[in-house]
Amino acid sequence: MTPVRVCEYRRDDRARWEAFVERCPQATFFHRIGWRDVLERSFGHRAHYLLAERGAELAGVLPLAEVKSLLFGHALASLPFCAVAGVAAADAEAGEALHQAAQALGARLGVQHLELRNAAPRLPLWPRQELYASFRRALHPDPEANMLAIPRKQRAMVRKGMKQGLASEIDKGVERFFALYADNVHRHGTPPLPRRYFELLLEVFGAEILTVVDARGNAVSSVLSFYFRDEVLPYYAGDRVEARELAANDFKYWELMRRACERGVRVFDFGRSKAGTGPYDFKKNWGFEPAHLAYEYCLYRRSSIPQNNPLNPKYRALIALWRRLPLPVANFLGPHLVKGLG
Repeated sequence: MTPVRVCEYRRDDRARWEAFVERCPQATFFHRIGWRDVLERSFGHRAHYLLAERGAELAGVLPLAEVKSLLFGHALASLPFCAVAGVAAADAEAGEALHQAAQALGARLGVQHLELRNAAPRLPLWPRQELYASFRRALHPDPEANMLAIPRKQRAMVRKGMKQGLASEIDKGVERFFALYADNVHRHGTPPLPRRYFELLLEVFGAEILTVVDARGNAVSSVLSFYFRDEVLPYYAGDRVEARELAANDFKYWELMRRACERGVRVFDFGRSKAGTGPYDFKKNWGFEPAHLAYEYCLYRRSSIPQNNPLNPKYRALIALWRRLPLPVANFLGPHLVKGLG
């Protein structure tokens, strides 16, 4: 068999990278080459995309981005702001070659750690964190069958939203979504991603924004979703305080599910959530079973896995302070902080 050779992405590799991602079962939406553009243009992260070649054929890919932050350190990750983007390979030899190349690249760049975000454990000797879980379920072709598949209490919340006179609309721009998203993350004490980032998600991937309006036409909840193969991935969301009383979030995800089903989508990927949080419990209430993701680390210049997330007790005081900031100030400062997280 022809040996595997690993090289860095070149501009003329774009079409074959996309074609490989489309056909490789291990690849996810987050392997798409457009993320390279989004991360560089939104945050200035330097991309290091690796390809495994066997002769003239592409045998595997690994997208990586270098993140430098005064607050959170120097890392190489696959990929910031993405749920699952570890090695996608046609065979074990190509996968192993990419893992070795990534480890060597991290050492050469002088990063503190390399993080590979995998759906399941792949590197048994590396430290692993299972903070996040994914939630996926097949959709029935009949929307009513999907409604009946929702557990009774959660189904009652969806019907409550219907009785409130709520309606769903598809937005062409990010204006209403970003206002709801920024308000939501501010209430939770976390910095927002920049508006430009969401604009690029629409521009590069054709992401879809579904917004729920109340009986008076006021936007109360919104979700930005990706479509990939036969899947829909609601990934970013936001709402107003009154959305809870209106059951607008419940209605929102049902409307997304119903619309996706009617356009032939067969898998609903509810995205990742941290164990022990409200979103984690919310998704379980819909009847989705969590599958814990395996984020695996090669530690070069640190002794433990980084814990740069809101569940870390050392950030409690900062979260409380952030909630007290005026929203315009938080929206201005937030993107400068969040770029180092992901």
